[in-house]
Amino acid sequence: NLKFADIPNGLAAVSKIPALGWAQMVAYAGYCELSGPRTRAANTEDYSNITPGDYGFKVLTSSDPQELTKKLNAEIANGRLAMMALIGMLFQDGLTGSAWGDWALYTASPLRAFENELGVQEPVGFWDPLNLSSGGDVASFKRRRSVELKHGRISMLATMGYITPEITGKFPGYLSNSMNLKFADVPTGLAAISKVPALGWAQIVAYGGFCELSAGSDDWKTGTPGDYGFKVLTSSDPAEKTKKLSAELANGRLAMMAIIGMFFQDGLTGSAWGDWALYGASPLRAFENELGVQEPVGFWDPLGFTADGDLLAFKRRRCVELKHGRICMLATMGYITPEVAGKFPGYLSPSANLKFADIPNGLAAVSKVPALGWAQMVAYAGYCELSGPQTRAANTADYSDITPGDYGFKVLTSSNPQELTKKLSAEIANGRLAMMALMGMLFQDGLTGSAWGDWALY
Repeated sequence: NLKFADIPNGLAAVSKIPALGWAQMVAYAGYCELSGPRTRAANTEDYSNITPGDYGFKVLTSSDPQELTKKLNAEIANGRLAMMALIGMLFQDGLTGSAWGDWALYTASPLRAFENELGVQEPVGFWDPLNLSSGGDVASFKRRRSVELKHGRISMLATMGYITPEITGKFPGYLSNSMNLKFADVPTGLAAISKVPALGWAQIVAYGGFCELSAGSDDWKTGTPGDYGFKVLTSSDPAEKTKKLSAELANGRLAMMAIIGMFFQDGLTGSAWGDWALYGASPLRAFENELGVQEPVGFWDPLGFTADGDLLAFKRRRCVELKHGRICMLATMGYITPEVAGKFPGYLSPSANLKFADIPNGLAAVSKVPALGWAQMVAYAGYCELSGPQTRAANTADYSDITPGDYGFKVLTSSNPQELTKKLSAEIANGRLAMMALMGMLFQDGLTGSAWGDWALY
């Protein structure tokens, strides 16, 4: 006495289907597998005579080959989408008990206890990338909230302590009469640590202890995290009070990030406001004004090659960069020019009866160049390396007397220093672009057999 209407949607239907219903489904699946052309095989090599998905009857077909291909492609695309969709629906159904996956029904979620707590704010919502609250332990959550509030409050005070003396000035008079120490004598930021007398540190520690112990340190166990028995942020309107407490959390989080950044800058630059021009010990300082430091990335060394500040090692790498860049600019033009301007008339090698027109573009030319042609190229490269000023060295120390890229003749030059810098910077930028371009062209050529990389040939 089971109606179709009695069968729920989704996974809940599994328990409602009678045994005969399961038998019918299994029998139909067996019929599809075993009748008609073979569609599966025990061994991979047996698939050579099998047409995937062909069960002997046609649903998607057409006398137009293009239309048939379009339909079969659509079947595969829709099948892939359906596999992802079904897994998602099964997942939601299993967790929420609803075929449409209303997550409000997933009451067993370990996040459910905390998703409406203070601090759950746009744009990230409940953000716990380390899954600290995945166990759903309310006591642990309240302990971490208590710590977060304390750190946030201290960081807000510390951040204001950095900023306020710079804007409003310092207190008049003496910080310590016995030491003849005025407030004006105490610098801002980390430098103040060495100026505060011992009694001053004692006062700071005593005040911190008072805040910790006067209201008890178990506020997260017996009360509300952050509640020390006196109210600064409060309101008789619950919505307004929630807004204020949420703002305290958000500002505390911002202040924790801000104070760490200010400490970092202060420690490196010696200035509470972190003027990086004062960070003279930076290993990047030696190279940040070198050629090649260009917008938008500025001095870009993601692998930290220059982190040791070694000037000679930098010069060696600059020599290598310039050589590779110049070679790649020539090579890139060598790819493009024959296609645009055509090739030289006449013979490349009369003895081999080889015309310039017989040399294909790109990698295919490698097998056509005669041995004497390779000898000429190697000889020219050797001439460039060995003639003129030394441009390479066996040891890094020998680069002290080398000007990277200077072969004794000038192509890019100017009597105007700014114009010369502009030209040499352009050479480096174009060389870098050419290195990337040539690798792309060689890659396409190798895969497609065409100097211009027609992927239809791959």
